[in-house]
Amino acid sequence: MDIANMNTRLGDRHVIVGAGEAGTRAALALRDAGAQRVTLIGAEACLPYERPPLSKPEGNEITVRAITTDFAGIDTQFGRWVSFVDRSVRQLQFSDGEHLSYDWLLLATGARARPLPRAENTRVLTLRTCDDAAAIYAEARAGRCCVIIGAGLIGLELAAVMRGRGMLVTVLEAGARAMSRVLPQDLSDEIVARHRLEGVRIVFGANIVATTAQAVVLDDGEEVVADLIVAAIGAVPNSSLAEDIGLTCGNGIHVDDKLQTSDPRIFSAGDCAAVEHPLLGRIRFESWRSACDQGVAAADAMLGNQVKFATYPWFWSDQYDLGIQMVGLHDPSRQTIRRQLQGDGWIFFEIDPDGVLCAASGVARGHGVAKDIRLSELLIERRVAPSREALADPSVNLKSLLPRS
Repeated sequence: MDIANMNTRLGDRHVIVGAGEAGTRAALALRDAGAQRVTLIGAEACLPYERPPLSKPEGNEITVRAITTDFAGIDTQFGRWVSFVDRSVRQLQFSDGEHLSYDWLLLATGARARPLPRAENTRVLTLRTCDDAAAIYAEARAGRCCVIIGAGLIGLELAAVMRGRGMLVTVLEAGARAMSRVLPQDLSDEIVARHRLEGVRIVFGANIVATTAQAVVLDDGEEVVADLIVAAIGAVPNSSLAEDIGLTCGNGIHVDDKLQTSDPRIFSAGDCAAVEHPLLGRIRFESWRSACDQGVAAADAMLGNQVKFATYPWFWSDQYDLGIQMVGLHDPSRQTIRRQLQGDGWIFFEIDPDGVLCAASGVARGHGVAKDIRLSELLIERRVAPSREALADPSVNLKSLLPRS
């Protein structure tokens, strides 16, 4: 840690645009490090909240969980929109014409739900904000028909919630299988089987040609009846502000492993940032934990400390009584090794041609895979190449495969 540099920057003005997970964590980290002038700006008027619970509601109400209520020492400006940044004088312009200067700027503008192409019907909802969740769950009534477009994590989480509320659920997926970006096929097949057991209809290779007031129309002529339509087909980074001011972008705001943009005074973190990862290449994580970690790392970098963001993606999903976790970046070309856990749980390990563990994913009731996924993460971080037999054998404790320090 460069103490002298950090002490110099503690009196600078640190401004954060975006009050989601990354932005809020950065603001808290700056304050806790002793930064004296921290401003957190958010477009939504409410306190910053965690987004994962929106697709995992408790009971019949939406779950809005504040990231924190302690903003002492932080200038919060919620319900405000930044329209432009003048990099030459280091000054923000708000949509109401007011200005704010900065010494160091963090863009944590997040992402927005990807809209359904050619869907002019405003009845097609998406899930990204608490207002989105309120609109969706207001229509979730027993006996009604729900069509979810997209069999990714969010789409299948919603399918489980809607079945729990007594809705008739159809999931339409354009691809050949579910959760193809994050899980190996054997594991996704297990989860799809559970959804079908619960009564969810899942259609793969679905090509939507239209939505109407009562249905989603497929290219084979089928009209899938729908009282509620939700598109869960991914997210688009909110990078327009960065693009307008000439920062390097491309599927997100390009940052190096210090989370620094092409402007040395501007950093970016969270779902909007495309990070140059030392092992994975340029990647946009779209992960709750990565957003938390990047926010803290960006705060550290803004204070002049040495930062090298090399964390691996980690996700989790709750569907019915199943807990699904995954770490690393799934690659369908890798060899997969399956480990049967006690009860009905499984873990699937992915290894590269040299036998190095690169990713792991698992499913079990509750938090049954959490410990093994955490140990897998340590193995991945340390580039361990365990024997295939050890990975497959449930009697071998994964901790024993870690190299001794």
